[in-house]
Amino acid sequence: MKKQGLDPTDVRILSAVQAHGRLSKTKLAELVNLSPTPCWARLERLRTLGYIKGYHAQLEFDKICDISQVYVTVSLTHHRKSDFERFEKFVMACAEITDCVTTGGGMDYVLKVVTPSLVAFQQVMDDMLAADIGVDRYITHIVTRQVKSSQPDVMRLALGQGGPMRRP
Repeated sequence: MKKQGLDPTDVRILSAVQAHGRLSKTKLAELVNLSPTPCWARLERLRTLGYIKGYHAQLEFDKICDISQVYVTVSLTHHRKSDFERFEKFVMACAEITDCVTTGGGMDYVLKVVTPSLVAFQQVMDDMLAADIGVDRYITHIVTRQVKSSQPDVMRLALGQGGPMRRP
């Protein structure tokens, strides 16, 4: 446990919450193998310290509506702090951009854009270019099939375990 003094019990609590979302005091204590009151106190401490950002449902969008997912790599013309801030302000205000990371090694950003159609996606890109926020070039990668989508395993990360998991 490298960061912020998390002990194995804290990691078990975070792992349980990650896997199951909101849990009753009793169910969480059962999963973590700790009595309910101290388990709940630890959960509250982890929330207060900001280890838990929120609780979310994982939805099956194919059953709800049609969507287009496109990953976009973006390179900015200039690399001043103000250029990055202006671009990121646009990203934060655009609901269709669901994920954005900065990267090193060629491109400045990787975006995940989710829209109801490719026509709607193109409108997002047209709006981005019209906003004059310093985009030099962008490359699109249209998602044709999602193979895997998951959160990192907090237990493996906290324990420093790397490499492929062995399968039975």
